[in-house]
Amino acid sequence: MPFSLGIVGAGQFAGQFAKLFQLHPGVGAIHVTDLLPDRAARLVADRGLAGSVPTFDDLLASDVDAVALFTQRWTHGPLAVRALRAGKHVYSAVPMAVSEEEIAAIIDAVRETGLTYMMGETSQYNPATVYARERIADGGFGRMFYAEGDYVHDMDLGFYAAYQYSGGENWKATASYPPLLYPTHSIGGVLGAWQTHATSVSAVGVTDERGDGVFDREISQFGNDFSNATALFEVAGGGSFRTNEFRRVGYPSHIRESRFRFFGTEGSLEQLATVSLWQDKKGVRDVSEHLQAVPTLSADDPSLANVAPELRDAFVSGTAPVHDRSRLPREFAHAPNGHEGSHHFLVDDFVTAVAEGSLPSVHAWAAARYTLPGIVAHASALRGGERLPVPDFGDAPG
Repeated sequence: MPFSLGIVGAGQFAGQFAKLFQLHPGVGAIHVTDLLPDRAARLVADRGLAGSVPTFDDLLASDVDAVALFTQRWTHGPLAVRALRAGKHVYSAVPMAVSEEEIAAIIDAVRETGLTYMMGETSQYNPATVYARERIADGGFGRMFYAEGDYVHDMDLGFYAAYQYSGGENWKATASYPPLLYPTHSIGGVLGAWQTHATSVSAVGVTDERGDGVFDREISQFGNDFSNATALFEVAGGGSFRTNEFRRVGYPSHIRESRFRFFGTEGSLEQLATVSLWQDKKGVRDVSEHLQAVPTLSADDPSLANVAPELRDAFVSGTAPVHDRSRLPREFAHAPNGHEGSHHFLVDDFVTAVAEGSLPSVHAWAAARYTLPGIVAHASALRGGERLPVPDFGDAPG
């Protein structure tokens, strides 16, 4: 039986996911709430949804079965806990939260309520992550001992416009969001394939020099002046991985903003902006075509009118040959997709988990492992790279 859904936040991402939730046969009526009522009303009208709700409190008091959070990234933790405690299943955009305490509160709420929580990390279905996951499972890497995950997205390539859209007059204060507090694209891509977790980290932050008020400690809501950061993590079972979170970088982010490298004793996988290579002791095989997502929507589509042109590639990419679409509902066959084919799978994961009472792919315990290492890494960078332990909440029950 379909469940009802409340979308919280009617910004740029919400519209694309609203379409997919609407198409999924497991979802019924969809309502929307936003701090700006006009945005909620516009999304309802544009997508033909059930209606808008004045406030988040009103949504929690309603009979919707689940909520999908597409609000500002530092708000997700408290909103998720409130929704779970109100008896709602939760789909949350990334990151999970911005502190260890917020993450612990979500895990406690999931454990005590038995409700579904899922973080919608797109790198879980990044083609490179999917391919690496398959090769790890079939033993192609041998013993994994090192990996790298980069989220390289220059502010000039669409982020200024995005922050202005979401942050209003105060956008510079929020655009300074610390890179390592948004770690899930890089960390999630690594750990989504390599089934381990971080145990310690040492990180270095690069102080911004643009001088335009963004990443200005005096203006920043977060007291942050790092625009770039690098973190090296030790993992359980031996080995390490390195992540880069870059917001000032000479790189074509619109072509590929998340990229990965995996190294094992028998094989390795390396990605650049336009090339993906599988390598072993015998030679090199170009797997670029196997990992290349094919666009399913024109970048000029009217639904993307509020999205900066430099960001639209993330909203129009379809699946790659490496993706197994057989599990997806037929209604998704020609539906818009995004972030290298991940959107369809994320929506289906959540809907299936709610319907079956099963754990979704990025459940609360996995989300903690994708999020908390970045929080600790930011603390390390603030302390000059001091090596710090990364707490772990363990595996999901069962």
